[in-house]
Amino acid sequence: MLVEFGKASYISKARKQPEKVRAVIDKISTDGLLSTVNAVQSKLAQPISLGYCNVGVVAEVGEGVDNFRVGDRVVSNGGHSDVVLNPKNLCARIPDDVTDEQATFVVLASIGLQGIRLLQPTIGECVVVIGTGVIGLLTVQLLRAHGCRVLAIDFDESKLLIARKFGAEVCNPMKGEDPVAASIKFSRGQGVDGVIITASTKSNEPVTQAARMSRKRGRIVLVGVTGLEINRADFYEKELTFQVSCSYGPGRYDSQYEVAGHDYPIGFVRWTEQRNFEAILDLMSDRSIDVDPLISHRFKFEQSVDAYDLLTSDKGAIGILLEYESNTIERHITRKRLGNITSQSSGIPGDAKIGFVGAGNYASRILIPAFTASGAHLQSISTSGGTNAVVHGERAGFSEATTDTSEMIRSTSINTVVIVTRHNSHAKFVVEALRAGKNVFVEKPLAIGLPELDEVSKIYNSLIADDKASLLMVGFNRRFSPHVIKMKELLVSVSAQKSIVITVNAGEIPEDHWTRDEKVGGGRIIGEACHFIDLMRFLVGSDIVSVQARQMEGEHQNSKSTENASITLGFADGSFGTILYITNGAQSYQKERIEVFSSGRVLQLNNFRKLIGFGYPGFRKMNLWKQDKGQNACAAAFVEAIRTGSSSPIPAEELFEVARVSIEAAELLRNQ
Repeated sequence: MLVEFGKASYISKARKQPEKVRAVIDKISTDGLLSTVNAVQSKLAQPISLGYCNVGVVAEVGEGVDNFRVGDRVVSNGGHSDVVLNPKNLCARIPDDVTDEQATFVVLASIGLQGIRLLQPTIGECVVVIGTGVIGLLTVQLLRAHGCRVLAIDFDESKLLIARKFGAEVCNPMKGEDPVAASIKFSRGQGVDGVIITASTKSNEPVTQAARMSRKRGRIVLVGVTGLEINRADFYEKELTFQVSCSYGPGRYDSQYEVAGHDYPIGFVRWTEQRNFEAILDLMSDRSIDVDPLISHRFKFEQSVDAYDLLTSDKGAIGILLEYESNTIERHITRKRLGNITSQSSGIPGDAKIGFVGAGNYASRILIPAFTASGAHLQSISTSGGTNAVVHGERAGFSEATTDTSEMIRSTSINTVVIVTRHNSHAKFVVEALRAGKNVFVEKPLAIGLPELDEVSKIYNSLIADDKASLLMVGFNRRFSPHVIKMKELLVSVSAQKSIVITVNAGEIPEDHWTRDEKVGGGRIIGEACHFIDLMRFLVGSDIVSVQARQMEGEHQNSKSTENASITLGFADGSFGTILYITNGAQSYQKERIEVFSSGRVLQLNNFRKLIGFGYPGFRKMNLWKQDKGQNACAAAFVEAIRTGSSSPIPAEELFEVARVSIEAAELLRNQ
């Protein structure tokens, strides 16, 4: 599905994702056409690792992993690669009498097994399997192991021959055989007890046929993909049950289970993803499942592109194995030379020689182009998996890619580190880079907790005391927007106190998104609202002396993070401002609005596209065709400071002040 989607035209992609088309239309209305086009193109250009059936040997175990040891042979839902980083709940140890090739089918078999668990068959029941691809053929064997009689339906005679070897009766509509009539005959005229659909088709026919071949109160489970326009009468008269199976078992898409490693108690959830893996391995060990007939092709890893081509071109292919036989270590040198000859810099001592940590969507779409435009020398790029580093490194003109971030930070080939990783790693990398004597640009936030913020402050101030300090910068780009620069210029003429209202229509994100996890993202106030705390601090130009915060009643009880909140800041000069950070607004409404009231005058900035002045002599409005939040100017100011040896564009004391206030506001909200 992913390969075919990747090859499709933009129009075809749009037709397959109408909900995302609506989101794009809303974004055009708020952010403008050019900004939206850039965002969509960047999203479509993001690399996706393929595959989820992997067998290998444990090389290392992480903290808190006590059920696996180095050297264990395991199966996981890891991708198609030499080295896989996988959570412990998505791995299972392979018995000695199960081969690597057999074990590669465990994850696929677990998909079929989960469908069977939902069907709840009993010994002697008649069950139909519609679609005999690799999952269908595994499902046939699992049903036979349950003591069921099985009828397999498919248009491919070669696959039906394999199903017959596994003990199933077969029906081939391509030969003119009627699936419904064959099923009624198979069930001795009573209608089948259950149907599992493992086919992949846009047609509604499999569901319609499943209903018509079922007995009264029969069960239908959809494991594959079909059309879902059903006839109510087919289901109503027989009181049929229909259920869609979710992948390979309980825990799927639950980040607490899959990522955090919190298992479900066996007394309440007998079969999880991992336990389904183990059940399949047990069946393979006692030879209840035979996967050897399912292996239709083998490819060496170096020919994997040919394997993916075959996957989409040969409908007769069943199990395609990728074999890793060459010397892995030779491919896994610490750095990969990308062969680029960067010309942005002459390499003179004052130039910014950049090492990027992270290459996610924001880094690849915004920050890397911003630093490229600044004329910085893009030397190294590091990511944990390596794929993003190589893809975006080659595209942007980096000289090398690596997965060893610490080695890159220590390298003498760079003098500047740009950190664009998940928020809980920011402070760690900042400290590491400062100790290595590097200039540091870190995407907000600087830290997600006071202890780590204090550590950054301590290291930075000790370097200042020793006259060894490098530049430290946080990516508070909104300060550098042309609109905000104009606002600051106009406000200079106003000596009176200021009242500011910043409305952020942030929008909903999934409950389990990492930014909402206090331990990973810090929550949306620390991770996102800090932008607007800094912006207000910049516009007022005075120290923050008080913080108040309130959120909607009950919000913190039903969410992992604080949001739908108001934050009111008091300033040393008597000014004050309120940030309304809300997630329950319409997507079609502008995302950010800034209003400044002072001396009978008002400035209103709408979504960084239109600035309007009320009561300002000689100024009425400033419009831009394209939204500009100042990312390019922010990076350029930082690079210029390195070149000229001047101080950081944002004073360090303001960076620490904003970080501390953001954390304090989040704590106030959490404790309400």
